Amino acid sequence: MTRRSARQIWGRAFAIVTALLATLALLVGCSTKSDTEQPPEAKGPQIVYEPAADADDVSPIAPVSVRVEDGTLRDVTLTNPAGKPVKGAPSADLTTWTVGEPLGYGVTYTWSGTAVGAENKTAPIEGSFTTLTPDSRTSANIQIADGQEVGIAASIIVQFDAHVEDKAAVEKALTVKTDPPTVGSWAWLPDDNGSRAHWRPQNYWVPGTKVSLDAKLYGVNYGDGAYGDSDITSNFSIGRSQIVKASAPSHRMQVIRDGEVVFDFAVSYGEGNEDRNVTRSGVHVVSEKHEDFLMSNPPFYENVRERWAVRISNNGEFIHANPETTGVQGSSNVTNGCINLSPEDAAVYFPTALYGDPVEVTGTRIDLSAADGDIYDWTIDWDTWKSLSALAEKPGSPVSATAVKPAPIPAQPSTPGR
Repeated sequence: MTRRSARQIWGRAFAIVTALLATLALLVGCSTKSDTEQPPEAKGPQIVYEPAADADDVSPIAPVSVRVEDGTLRDVTLTNPAGKPVKGAPSADLTTWTVGEPLGYGVTYTWSGTAVGAENKTAPIEGSFTTLTPDSRTSANIQIADGQEVGIAASIIVQFDAHVEDKAAVEKALTVKTDPPTVGSWAWLPDDNGSRAHWRPQNYWVPGTKVSLDAKLYGVNYGDGAYGDSDITSNFSIGRSQIVKASAPSHRMQVIRDGEVVFDFAVSYGEGNEDRNVTRSGVHVVSEKHEDFLMSNPPFYENVRERWAVRISNNGEFIHANPETTGVQGSSNVTNGCINLSPEDAAVYFPTALYGDPVEVTGTRIDLSAADGDIYDWTIDWDTWKSLSALAEKPGSPVSATAVKPAPIPAQPSTPGR
């Protein structure tokens, strides 16, 4: 075996050490490159608008807000073209700002403010949207005023100044609250100078009931391009129980208050020899009263002054004084359809009558109906009444308010019978 020289041994060792150092340098170089890489750049805040930027035909009662992801909001405002800020408020974590009031029709609103994200990166709150412009706006009113006390048969009547096509959408905006709780339902009666919705309890109101109506009608789509003009409210109460029992065959009229007879008057009802002068049977409702009233019923009489007149129907039926029939009151029916009392008895009854009192007429050959005026609510049985709600379920058909309807109301004389 050849003996290697010291020079050869050291040369080989040097080569090995050199290779090891090169490998180590390569490993160190890789580690150094990894350690010096920069972290990804922080994203700016992401902004979400509701409705979307530049949206048109936005409902004035739709939810409106701006929200930021990965950040917070600062100094957010929404202004109308005049620069007036819309009411609104931020969420507790400052990530959402929400409008707190209805907007106007046909108005362009503009956002402003700032969103701040990580590392204080900012993004502007900006852009605009425009609310819808209705083809028409429909107004409504309620016949019972705030604070009014009414009788136990009073319906809540919401009268619209035009036809309502989408009755279901409108009815969803009508809320009735009562204390104590009271079973009742809305019913849409045939249009009378516009659509009308009546809310009636199943039975007469409990005396002392507190009632509130909240009709959130502004911005509601009524259909056919019409929208609600404004909200309406009413808070009222039910007074004492007073029921007039009017039996035509008896020629008398009893006033029953809180279950006790307080008056028993001799009266005269409609003569009944013609349909026009039959006092209608059924539950009438006191709707107004006048100490003096000019009554006309051409061609029979015109502008006759009557005293202590209490209207109970729009077909011309009143309870009123009539000195010309005092000789037969209590023994014969001779009127044109009204209930006649002596001047003395009428003066006693008049101040006790309250809007919404029921007047229950019995014993005549024609029943009160839709043909007799606007308040015939209590002549409709409860199941039929409920079916007149636009939200009632109709077996085998879509929700509809037209499945059951009373007869249409004919034109009424402008002044009543006697």
